[in-house]
Amino acid sequence: MKAKEIYMYCLAGLIVIGFFGLLYLLISISVPEQNKEILNIVVGALIGSFSSIVAYFFGSSLGSARKDEIIRGK
Repeated sequence: MKAKEIYMYCLAGLIVIGFFGLLYLLISISVPEQNKEILNIVVGALIGSFSSIVAYFFGSSLGSARKDEIIRGK
C-alpha cells in the first residue's frame, strides 16, 4: 500500500469515527444554547465529508483511480 493510500484511509477513518461519535454525543447529551449554531456548522461539515467518503469508496471514483494506476503500469 502506498503512503498516499495510507493517509487517505486514515483520514477517511477519522472522519467516519468523528461523524458517528458526534452523532452519539448529540443523542446522549444536551447542548448549551450558545453552542448550538457552531455545532450545526460542524455537523454539516462532517455530513458533507462523510458523504464524500462514501461516494468515493462505494462509487466509481475508487475504481477509476485503480484503472488509471493499471494503465500507467504502477
